[in-house]
Amino acid sequence: MTRFFASRASSQGGFVIVAVLWLLAALAALVTVFSIYLSNSARALAVTDEAVQAEGLVSAGVELTAYQLQLAGDEARPTHGSFHTRLSGVDLAVSFVSEAARIDLNAAPKELIAGLLTVLGASAEGAREYADRIVAWRTKVTGDGGGKEDALYRAAGRTYSPRQAPFAHINELALVLGPPPALVARALPYVTVFSGAAGVDALSATPEVIAALPGMTPLLLKQFLDGRGSLANDKAAIAAALGPAAASASAQKSRAYRIEVRLRFPNGRQMMSEIVIRLGKDKEENPYRVLSWQNDVPMLRRASTEF
Repeated sequence: MTRFFASRASSQGGFVIVAVLWLLAALAALVTVFSIYLSNSARALAVTDEAVQAEGLVSAGVELTAYQLQLAGDEARPTHGSFHTRLSGVDLAVSFVSEAARIDLNAAPKELIAGLLTVLGASAEGAREYADRIVAWRTKVTGDGGGKEDALYRAAGRTYSPRQAPFAHINELALVLGPPPALVARALPYVTVFSGAAGVDALSATPEVIAALPGMTPLLLKQFLDGRGSLANDKAAIAAALGPAAASASAQKSRAYRIEVRLRFPNGRQMMSEIVIRLGKDKEENPYRVLSWQNDVPMLRRASTEF
């Protein structure tokens, strides 16, 4: 009998030990899960804090740029520029350029649009045809003209018709019948819908845009780019330097500016935002208005400011 009770007690003790071990294992697993949760939460909070900080820093870069441009006044306002500063331990590199440095899809003449498409690789005939479709997309047509454009889109299998109104965004260019996607992708960095200028600002435009000007030749392009830095904002000197191409470019004015704000955090992470603003006039309540805001722009894109 004594052996029976001893055996029973031993079995109960073994059960208790197993139960305790299971409990300890469960507690250990719970601690592990909780540790992982805390680690992920801390990481998420750090990312959120950095994102909030980045948004504030980019806004500061935009505010500083708008202040500099407004302070200069309409006549002396620069067409492009850059500056570098440091806020809250983060490096800010800010560059800005007049939106008139780009070709406005809603205002540029057909010849200038065709010139850009030719520079970017289209044949002369193809560029003229694509430019026709681009102008037709933005133009309100009455009578049979609109029907002809609609018929072209239907024949091509498109389920939509031309807008017959101004482009709302440069990405809308991909909807226009004709230009292949690769050509559209190459054109996007050189076009805008914000400048409102028929021509371009020759002092800040890229070589591709200058090359697109009707009447421009390779020799004239090289001479102009070589001497552009000494022309300042002298309209007569710019026109003389451009020669036959001056009709589409001079010191075109626009209150719209494209701003690139590049951030470099102490941990080495970098990011770039691109913002387009329109400066307000004296009688307007706000000094500027944001037209476009894009965060996390790929760093491989062109940036005019370096750290």
